[in-house]
Amino acid sequence: MSTARRYTAPVVLPMNRACTVIRDGAVDVAADGRIVYCGPAADAPPGHGLPVTRLTGILMPGLVNAHAHSAMTPLRGAGGDLPLMSWLRDVVWPAEARMRPADAHAGMLLGCVEMLQHGVTTSAEMYMHAESVVQAALTAGSRVLLAPAYFDMPGHSWRSAVKTIDGWIDADGLRIGPGERIELGYGPHSAYTLPVEALEATAVSAAARGALVHIHVAESLAEDLEQRAAHGSVPRLLEETGLMHGRLLAAHAVHLSDHDVRLFADHGVGVAHCPGSNAKLASGIADLTALRHASVAVGLGTDGPASNDDLDLWEEMRLAMMFARVSQGDAVALTAPDALVMATRGGAAALGRNDIGMLAPGMWADMIHVGVGGPHFAAGLDVPDRQLMANLVWAAGSRAVRDVWVAGDRVVTAGASEHVDQVAARHAVAAAASHMTPFPPK
Repeated sequence: MSTARRYTAPVVLPMNRACTVIRDGAVDVAADGRIVYCGPAADAPPGHGLPVTRLTGILMPGLVNAHAHSAMTPLRGAGGDLPLMSWLRDVVWPAEARMRPADAHAGMLLGCVEMLQHGVTTSAEMYMHAESVVQAALTAGSRVLLAPAYFDMPGHSWRSAVKTIDGWIDADGLRIGPGERIELGYGPHSAYTLPVEALEATAVSAAARGALVHIHVAESLAEDLEQRAAHGSVPRLLEETGLMHGRLLAAHAVHLSDHDVRLFADHGVGVAHCPGSNAKLASGIADLTALRHASVAVGLGTDGPASNDDLDLWEEMRLAMMFARVSQGDAVALTAPDALVMATRGGAAALGRNDIGMLAPGMWADMIHVGVGGPHFAAGLDVPDRQLMANLVWAAGSRAVRDVWVAGDRVVTAGASEHVDQVAARHAVAAAASHMTPFPPK
């Protein structure tokens, strides 16, 4: 567990609304894992013997992956050249039907290690085998918002799934584990895999418990034709079923009308923008500019490691900037500071969380230390603020992440996991993959 400590760094990026760059900064973390001070080291309160960790690079909040299926690491590369629905029906769902709890644990454990090494301290997960996913996240030290996935398919009972989640939250509470690392929610897969009745039941259960509902929305044009024909759009259906009256996270949200965007803004719906997965599956490019202009809370997501195929949110920052600029014909449509916001407090806002995504008093001490010894910072740190953030996002990225803390606990040191034997984790995923994907080579 964490102990009270002061961290100092030549640069601290609190990722507040002003996108302040603090030179010669300090962050004080209490024994409970929450931040009690963030600001210039010269203005820090008396330490009274507080141990000091002196960092040589940039200290900033951990990244928030707003949409992931990280337990799918055993399926990485499977069906990699197929469109969304063929990929799901012909490859993913048959493989997942063979998945055992141990396979999900192995996949999630390796996924958490990969994300932590990339500076991703929080991920919003939608997946099955919930208990195994939770145990893997706790072992690695990650923070996870878990929405157990459910469908209306043979072998899947959405009624049973909703009832199970109800009981879990009622018994254990919405947030569990050390440092409240696990938050429970509801994961109705999509409008096209569930009846209207399931969406309505989910809305009632989630609203009664203040829980997040995490659902795929308008990912591709072909996925939900019946819902569009019956309701005008999937967002309209979500409003009709009551899901917009609670905490709602819409993953992908690629194909939205102006009215859909207004609905999201009016109801405080969060969006997980997944540019890498959307491009790989040729699903389209979400209109990020329209969402941001409407003040919709937008975070960045990797989607699963089988549809991306990595869990690197720094790459999503760069893709989001490039796609926004190309689609708008505007080289400043999305800047490096904008992308950093989306990957930190923007992602937290999309999840309805006000205790992560920034370095500020009262926030959890989910922090990452970015090294500056590589060529990406050859110009040094004594450059204009915007150039510093541009170098951080465009040039440095995940390869420069050195150390990571979650709720004040160090979980990555010098790029290596503190809690997981990565070689053993890879072997476990290889065993899971051989069990789940016995496809003949082509």
